[in-house]
Amino acid sequence: MSRFTVAERDRVRDRILALAEEDERVVAGAVVGSLAVGPGDEWSDLDLTFGVADGVPLEDVLTDWTAAMADLGGTMLFDLPAGPTIYRVFLLPGCLQVDLSFTPVAQFARAGPNWRLLFGTAGEPAHVAPRPVAEIVGYGALFAVHARGSIARGRVWQAEHWITGVRNEALSLAARRHGVRDREYRGVDELPPAVLERAAPARAGALEPEELRRALRAAVELLLAEAGDDAAHVEERLRELVA
Repeated sequence: MSRFTVAERDRVRDRILALAEEDERVVAGAVVGSLAVGPGDEWSDLDLTFGVADGVPLEDVLTDWTAAMADLGGTMLFDLPAGPTIYRVFLLPGCLQVDLSFTPVAQFARAGPNWRLLFGTAGEPAHVAPRPVAEIVGYGALFAVHARGSIARGRVWQAEHWITGVRNEALSLAARRHGVRDREYRGVDELPPAVLERAAPARAGALEPEELRRALRAAVELLLAEAGDDAAHVEERLRELVA
């Protein structure tokens, strides 16, 4: 299957917006993500969000719109409920990802900087607090414990999964420290080269016990370095873990 083109993505966007205009139940709409603040690039997916009139069940709209997406060749992948909003993810020909989300209009609001209203009105965004640093450190420490146990049991694939988790939490802290996006690895490639060089040894080069133990040690050191004083309460235990 060939990859979608920007022109094809634009045609899908225009068809979806025409569908919104035709549907009296849909009273507001916005574009989300990179396409909200610029042209994106040839790999950008399409993320559109809509406000639904009061009293209209979201499931009714989702059912009808899923049929319309099927006419465009769209296959539904999954739903992701988030508060009052339901996200439905589709995969179209050319592997174009289209995320459509629907919210009761009374709760339809701007959701961050990468969000541009197309029609209708929207409320003010709700404040979403970032993950506490203590939580990030705690998860990283727990993942390290699970990694050590997996290595001891000979579960090398599982061990690699947990080591990756430790590294991810450390890089989340690094992203926050450098002022780049720390969710879903979105800002990791924008980190200074020196930071990424320090993170590189936390990748296992082979699914062998000794190599996994080495990568785990590196991941723990990276977590401790990025957390600094915020990891003081677990530093001794983590160093015991990888000694």
